[in-house]
Amino acid sequence: MDMIQIISLAMIASLFYLLLKEVVPAFAFATMLITAIYILFVILSEMVHVLQLLRNLANKVAIQSIYLDTIIKIIGIAYVTELGANVTKDAGLSSVSTKIELGGKVFILLLAIPIIEAVMEVILQFAPTSNTFLND
Repeated sequence: MDMIQIISLAMIASLFYLLLKEVVPAFAFATMLITAIYILFVILSEMVHVLQLLRNLANKVAIQSIYLDTIIKIIGIAYVTELGANVTKDAGLSSVSTKIELGGKVFILLLAIPIIEAVMEVILQFAPTSNTFLND
């Protein structure tokens, strides 16, 4: 499914939402939720190609798979968090949306800790030790 089909589906679902929200609000919201989930799965199925490309590049550059896996998880959390936050915002639950965004940020931070540690170790390897400054 290409982008034009995704946009067309979203526009049709939006039209149904606008027509149904006054008559049956729950069904209108369910229509948008199902559409959003379907679009997410379509996009995720296309992400397989991107993931294969990233893995091939990581193998060529000899990046440890744990770092690539972590980055992929972080990207996934960001996308799912945004979808969840937007759906709850559309439902009129902005306070829940804010909590979803906060939760996504916390989980991203937790996943990023090993990468941050690795970067700090590399920086410390290149940084002069305190003894060097004392001897000068």
